[in-house]
Amino acid sequence: MEVKIDNTWRTALSRQWEEPYFKDLTDFVRERYSNPAITVYPPARKIFAAFDQCPFNMVKVVIIGQDPYHGPNQANGLCFSVNSGVPLPPSLLNIFKEIKDDIGLPEVPTDGDLSRWAKQG
Repeated sequence: MEVKIDNTWRTALSRQWEEPYFKDLTDFVRERYSNPAITVYPPARKIFAAFDQCPFNMVKVVIIGQDPYHGPNQANGLCFSVNSGVPLPPSLLNIFKEIKDDIGLPEVPTDGDLSRWAKQG
């Protein structure tokens, strides 16, 4: 399994790669992805998408979620984000509604690809 990750994150996390907990986690994730009886999201090559789209020194906000997807072909490696053209999952729709209410956006976005957010930090 090959993943992409920006070099600034590789450097920032370099000591973690060698820690026993990280090896255990990596082994567990690899086992899950290699088991055809188990469905795992996002696709393996995108598990570090957030770390690849935004360099470490540019991070301003981190969004972490539990089970933000409700169906196949939704997860694209950014928490709550879905690729363009994929219907918005309920959690993302709620996030957009809260942002609209909080800062007065004129409408809720219809495109759930949050890559633009990742690139902003």
